[in-house]
Amino acid sequence: MTARAVLASELAANGRGSRVRTLRSDGPLVLRPCHPKGPEPLTDRRHDVARVALAAGTAGPLGGDSYALDVQVGAGSTLVLTEISAMLVLPGPREGQSRMSITVRVDDGATFVWWPQPIIAARRCDHRHDVRITLAESARMILREEMLLGRHGEAPGDFSGRLRITRGRAALYDQQLRFGQAWDGWNGAAVLGDAAAVGSIVAVDPCWTDMRPPALPFHKDAALMPLAGPGVAIGAVAPDSLALRHLLTRGLHQLGPPWAI
Repeated sequence: MTARAVLASELAANGRGSRVRTLRSDGPLVLRPCHPKGPEPLTDRRHDVARVALAAGTAGPLGGDSYALDVQVGAGSTLVLTEISAMLVLPGPREGQSRMSITVRVDDGATFVWWPQPIIAARRCDHRHDVRITLAESARMILREEMLLGRHGEAPGDFSGRLRITRGRAALYDQQLRFGQAWDGWNGAAVLGDAAAVGSIVAVDPCWTDMRPPALPFHKDAALMPLAGPGVAIGAVAPDSLALRHLLTRGLHQLGPPWAI
């Protein structure tokens, strides 16, 4: 199965608040507009943001499926993108790699908050997850990634993920993670060891050009690290999804307003 969804936000015509300009779903990728019931965390507690949730219309992706999501956050607008449930990556009835390709562009003065649910790499899956984000120099962004190595009590399938972020014309962050039997050394002490969950939060804020949070190993399995630019990365490994979420949230609190929740 092949599917592509498109999402775009823009500043409202009166210059106050943000709205969804484009919302196009396709098969298993269902985008649903949401209406905040109160001040939105991670956006200076604003009420006037564009908020969208991504839901799965079908199980998967399965082996051989190819999904794509294109997101544009228009100049001056604020977009919050969440997910309704975790993504369970499964093997297909025939051999073949599943793919998820996500491209994001955040324009001048825009803010993008991307808060997805975990990706679960089920036994015997073969999945490639590729995310490319392009930020204007005045853009702000925060995103969370969480990967679970199989369902409870099972070995993980093969997973290859890459997150690439550029700001202006300069590379800001490029991280690749591979685990599963197809990749040597993934369960060694230098990579994941015996962890069953791994995740990160990346925050980019132009206000940090002159000063940003310092490097901070706040747990034996988690640390906050400044990037070569106005951004920080929080990374953690854990025995399960609950412990991973707890560590990432602890790291988030180190950032202070408006990022702390």
